[in-house]
Amino acid sequence: MNLIYNQTDGLIPVIIQNATNNNVLMLGYMNEEAFDKTKRENKVTFFSRSKQRLWTKGETSGNFLQVVSIESDCDSDALLIKVNPAGPTCHTGTTTCFGEPDSKGFLYELERTIDERISSDDQNSYTNQLFKRGINKVAQKVGEEAIEVVIEAKDDNRDLFLNESADLLYHFLILLKAKNVLLSDVEEVLLGRK
Repeated sequence: MNLIYNQTDGLIPVIIQNATNNNVLMLGYMNEEAFDKTKRENKVTFFSRSKQRLWTKGETSGNFLQVVSIESDCDSDALLIKVNPAGPTCHTGTTTCFGEPDSKGFLYELERTIDERISSDDQNSYTNQLFKRGINKVAQKVGEEAIEVVIEAKDDNRDLFLNESADLLYHFLILLKAKNVLLSDVEEVLLGRK
């Protein structure tokens, strides 16, 4: 990749995007050394203009940005790096530096929350308790919720229909986790049908 760094400061702008949900997370800058370190370690490293040094995102917070892919723009003077973030990206504690993600982003956040509840073996978590009961119980719960959605679809109570739909989606995400499948895998199949 032959990149064109700014003649004045030797930096190139870098857009960081969540590889799972495509939310733009932040903008940073790299010099050649930061770019090489990013490629070598698969963790995003910037050149901090305020600190005047290399800065690996997450070096103090632990919220690293694991590199999925690196692309340059058509002029080779800007980068797009898709990442899997290990936590909030913004120093303010939000998911992105550009406000809160849209509703699609929330589904992926919910997927991560489900994963955290199960991974941490939270004994007080309904999610974890259901997951530990096994695939048959999780699948059965999805079936029950699907039937409730169908029943509410035939009536005129919008609130009940929306609540049952939310329950179905939530339990479906647990089922995906139980099957070791990601929401993005399902999305990929749908995109392939487009």
